[in-house]
Amino acid sequence: MPDSNFAERSQEPVSGAKVIAQALKTQDVEYIFGIVGIPVTEIAIAAQQLGIKYIGMRNEQAACYAASAIGYLTGRPLLVIGGSSERNQETMGAFQEFPQVEACRLYTKFSARPSSIEAIPFVIEKAVRSSIYGRPGACYVDIPADFVNLQVNVNSIKYMERCMSPPVSMAETSAVCTAASVIRNAKQPLLIIGKGAAYAHAEESIKKLVEQYKLPFLPTPMGKGVVPDNHPYCVGAARSRALQFADVIVLFGARLNWILHFGLPPRYQPDVKFIQVDICAEELGNNVKPAVTLLGNINAVTKQLLEELDKTPWQYPPESKWWKTLREKMKSNEAASKELASKKSLPMNYYTVFYHVQEQLPRDCFVVSEGANTMDIGRTVLQNYLPRHRLDAGTFGTMGVGLGFAIAAAMVAKDRSPGQRVICVEGDSAFGFSGMEVETICRYNLPIILLVVNNNGIYQGFDTDTWKEMLKFRDATSVVPPMCLLPNSHYEQVMTAFGGKGYFVQTPEELQKSLRQSLADTTKPSLINIMIEPQATRKAQDFHWLTRSNM
Repeated sequence: MPDSNFAERSQEPVSGAKVIAQALKTQDVEYIFGIVGIPVTEIAIAAQQLGIKYIGMRNEQAACYAASAIGYLTGRPLLVIGGSSERNQETMGAFQEFPQVEACRLYTKFSARPSSIEAIPFVIEKAVRSSIYGRPGACYVDIPADFVNLQVNVNSIKYMERCMSPPVSMAETSAVCTAASVIRNAKQPLLIIGKGAAYAHAEESIKKLVEQYKLPFLPTPMGKGVVPDNHPYCVGAARSRALQFADVIVLFGARLNWILHFGLPPRYQPDVKFIQVDICAEELGNNVKPAVTLLGNINAVTKQLLEELDKTPWQYPPESKWWKTLREKMKSNEAASKELASKKSLPMNYYTVFYHVQEQLPRDCFVVSEGANTMDIGRTVLQNYLPRHRLDAGTFGTMGVGLGFAIAAAMVAKDRSPGQRVICVEGDSAFGFSGMEVETICRYNLPIILLVVNNNGIYQGFDTDTWKEMLKFRDATSVVPPMCLLPNSHYEQVMTAFGGKGYFVQTPEELQKSLRQSLADTTKPSLINIMIEPQATRKAQDFHWLTRSNM
């Protein structure tokens, strides 16, 4: 006899929201960051019912930042799902009607709207696959409002299997041979370790390359920790000198963009030879014609280089003139930084703050940073010892990323490395972009310590007395410089308003005490508002980080 229960199940209806959630679950999506509202609330609820963690944010921008950081930290996709107007209202001026699919094509690797509920699993699988294959990037899936609650027969839905892991590609053997020859013949070699190397989990092979052949290396901001910052072959303290005089530079997942001064003179020698190792073919040859291009997975290509170099015993002489030059510059720069850090005058300067912070940072903590001088100076002082443990404004220099990044890192820490802390170092201006995410941090009780380095302004500000003097006779809109913020703002009260711990500190002793207490208290997040000299700046630079290249 026919199974009546089976017959009933075959007629069971399922909503579009549940199909979306199950398609995401099948593709191994672990986290969703967002803000619920019509028409996506039901999607978030359905996802939670399947065990996907939903983190409700206060701003959609911060939610996207958090999702992008999760993608970087876990290697899983950055997928944006947006609700749009109902299909039968298109062109009528429907609520929030906008050509979202077309608009997103400019900024994503894949952008599509499923033609039916039955097509949703196929579209989501393709979006996930497109996101993680090749150079990773965002993908967009548009969901018409009427799809969310529309119900179809459960048997009409065919879920796609979890997409395969990205294929591992390798460089051409002849190119690897040429690259090894160029490295061997270099008089002043330099390895630059970029964010792509961290994403590719190439830390073991790159560290072996550094140590086996005694090669100096320089990490980009998010390449910090692939090889520990305190490694004897790290020349981060002589960054400008290393870039300016190297004759052969190997780029491991690092782009020749503004962060590396486009690879152009005067930052570099006119005849410097670049060896580019990258997963993205379109990146090869940008701004400078490379001597060798190695297209492929960075970890796999590094292993190819090791095998080729191993064929003939060789190492770069550790007592060479180049190493001597780099060590001397590192020593003088470190001395200059320590001199600034040792100043006893109040308010404190950036270096004093960061040296005291560095003394107490756990070696395995995540460091998130954004701001202008706050991020740039912090990068040179705050050390990273583990790969994928630094997150900052990166290639686009976007402010407002910090709290979203910190929330993502804290979720990963809680789930995969219990006990690890997240230290989020913010300029006071940068903090303002996403400051309300403090409520999100407290709502989920995330292991985050926020440090707001407060100079009362953007780049620079003024003290209270100067502020009052300026406002004596004229309106603030007429006399207050555009970069100024309200002096002595008590940002720590934002944290205490939501139940976390807040500290207002003005001296090194107060900073040390508050950081020690924050690290010891694992039950609540905290915010330390650190007052520094409003006119504080960084030590003199050979080349300014944010200025364009002189061509």
